This record gives sequence, structure tokens and C-alpha cells, in this order.
Amino acid sequence: MRKLEISVATAKYPIFIAKGILKNLGRELKSFCSSNKLAIITDTTVAQLYEEQIVKSFQDHSFQVEIIAIQPGEASKSLATAQKIYHRLLEIQFTRGDMIIAFGGGVVGDLAGFVAATLFRGVPYMQVPTSLLAQIDSSIGGKVAVNLPQGKNLIGSFYHPQAVYIDPLLLATLEKKYIYDGMAEVIKYGCIADVELYDSLMGLSSERQLYKSFDEIIFRCCLIKKNFIEQDEHDLGKRMTLNFGHTLGHALENLFAYRRYTHGQAVAIGMYNITVKSEKLGMTSSGTAQQLKAILSKYSLPLAMPTINGSQLVEAIKRDKKNNGSSLKLVLLNQIGEAYLQSINSADIEKFWIKDWKEGNCEL
Repeated sequence: MRKLEISVATAKYPIFIAKGILKNLGRELKSFCSSNKLAIITDTTVAQLYEEQIVKSFQDHSFQVEIIAIQPGEASKSLATAQKIYHRLLEIQFTRGDMIIAFGGGVVGDLAGFVAATLFRGVPYMQVPTSLLAQIDSSIGGKVAVNLPQGKNLIGSFYHPQAVYIDPLLLATLEKKYIYDGMAEVIKYGCIADVELYDSLMGLSSERQLYKSFDEIIFRCCLIKKNFIEQDEHDLGKRMTLNFGHTLGHALENLFAYRRYTHGQAVAIGMYNITVKSEKLGMTSSGTAQQLKAILSKYSLPLAMPTINGSQLVEAIKRDKKNNGSSLKLVLLNQIGEAYLQSINSADIEKFWIKDWKEGNCEL
């Protein structure tokens, strides 16, 4: 078993990474959970695959378990779904001493964490991520949120889990589409902080090699994120670097109502196109966009901007959480493995950065 520990001003908690850890969760939880009542928040797809196994793991150690399964997909990450979960938790007489288990991908983790942060002004919860994206990124760092029609993750907080348990074996049942979805975030880590990770990903010659490498990939990504979180818990500076590609990516997800692109696909488009632009402007080393294109293409991720209304895109970008008054912080690359934050005036988004993103002509 590999172990990391997140240590920030408001919390300290472990991340465990081990194949087969799912079957030992009940025993693990006994060591720090004083209550016997658990609410497992998951989605119907994950529940169909793993409900019996995870319930048995907890019931074998005398836990009382309630499964709350939501519909899969970004549309469930909403205040309406959160309200349904609150109602169910109150029906089963859930208390501040009981524990929520977030058992699923990024949507489940963000939503369950948001519910935990807000019910009774905070109840303990644990992350058991089941997707690659959640295992390397969204389950770590305490960001919890729900979406609004105007944009993604606009209502949320920082609320850390008691622990994160990562079982790479759960990836075996993940559709390939979602493996590649998660690979966009893996590539992001290589681009912003670890050129050796980028090189190792480029060196993998088969899907079999990729799956054999997941233990190491997950560990390296979690270690990178740990370092950013511990330097900047509340996302006010350096931690923003983790959002490389996300400003444009989140805007695309929102404008297509979370139906056209997965999160990773949208981030891939965002990473590539902002790098093409920054390289043209002399803000990124020549050839970086081509390196990014090569690795995104290798992992079957999209590059091209869709045909979209430029004004709508600009408005979506202006709603980004990194927009602070009259300025917006963009994450750019110096080169592969090295990123930096660039502040631009919000008024310049349309006339300078996105002047070519017009309806029917979204080439950079």
C-alpha cells in the first residue's frame, strides 16, 4: 500500500493507494469512525457494479449502511439533487456524528462532499473514487461544489475528507471513454509540473502497458496535487495552476449543457487551444503546442474548437471562478513541465484572446 498525507491549515488526512483496498474498507474505517451509521452516496452505474461488495465490506464490521444512488452524469451535480439527498439523510435520522462515503467519480465526489459540508454545518465524509479522473484529481484537496445553469462549480466550498481510499482495480470496469477522459487530467499534471511524467506517457506503447502503469501514474499525480494544495489550500495563487485548460474547458461543458464533451475532453480542447494562442503570442516556448497535440492525440482526446457563438463563449469564460473583479487569471505553459499564471483584463478576453472565436470560425 502506498500512502500520502495532505497537511493544510484546516485539515490533515491520508490518501491510501492499493489494489483490492475496497474489500478492506470496513476494517479501515473502524479505526477512525466512532459511529456505526454510514450513508454511501454513489450513482446507479457504480451501484450496479459494486453495491454488494462495498456494503458487505462495511456490514462485516457492524456498520449500518444506507445506499443513496443518484443518476450518473453532470446534470446530477445540482442543488436539486443535493436537496433530495438531505431529505433522505434526515429520513434515516442521520446525525453529525455519522459518516458519508462518496463512492463514485467526480460528480459523486463533488456532490457528496458538498452535502457533507453543508448538512448540519458539516458532517464527516470519506472519498472512495472509482474513476481515473476522481482518483488523481477531484477526490483530493477538499473542493466540493454543485453547478448552476450559468456555470460549473459556482456554488461550493473547501471541505476536506477524513481520508481518501484509492483502489486502481476499480478502473478495470471503467469504459475506455472515461479512461481517456481521466488521461486528460494526467496529461495536465505532466504539462504543468512533471516533464518526466509527460515523457513516460509518450513512451507507453500499448493499452496493456497503460493499465499496468496506473498505480505509478495515480501516485505521481496525487503527489503533484498534494504539493500544490499544501502551498495554497484555498486556491488563491499557485493552486490555480491545476486549472490549466479548465477556463475554456468549463465554458465548453456549460455551453453544450454537459452533453457533447466529457470533462476531460473539454479540458483537452482548452489546454491545446490556449497553448496554440500563447505560443503565437510569444508567451510559450515554440513547439510546445505540437508536443501537447502529440500526447492528446495519442490518448484519443479532441483538439478542435467547435463551431460556437463567440459572444456566448466570452460570457461563459467571464463567469469563471478565477475571474476576480476586472481581471482573469489564465494558466499558461512556459514549456512542457512548467506553467505560470497570467493575469489579463476581463475586457481583453474578447478583443485580444478570443478575437478569432466567432460563430462559424473558431480556429485559433
